[in-house]
Amino acid sequence: MSETQTKKPVISQERMYQLIVAPVITEKATILNEVGQVTFKVTSDATKPEIKAAVEGLFGVNVTAVNTVVVKGKSKRFRGRPGQRSDWKKAIVTLAEGQSIDLTTGLA
Repeated sequence: MSETQTKKPVISQERMYQLIVAPVITEKATILNEVGQVTFKVTSDATKPEIKAAVEGLFGVNVTAVNTVVVKGKSKRFRGRPGQRSDWKKAIVTLAEGQSIDLTTGLA
């Protein structure tokens, strides 16, 4: 294999469901959904090739790119005491031209 080609990871159906925690439903994510990008909350140990394989396997679409960002937890007050929200990982998945994922129907 050349440097530009990467091996596609083989992951189980159970791992696919573990990787993708939830869709992110925000105003910005909804705007991105209109241009073919879907945003998911994923586990912190998920890699880009694993996320790509999981989205393709669960939703039956072709993924062209995966961008990830670790969202740092905010400092908040819990019952009057200072606390820290947990960090979480967000994946922005770009779908192939003409494909979409309907997040309102859920998974079968």
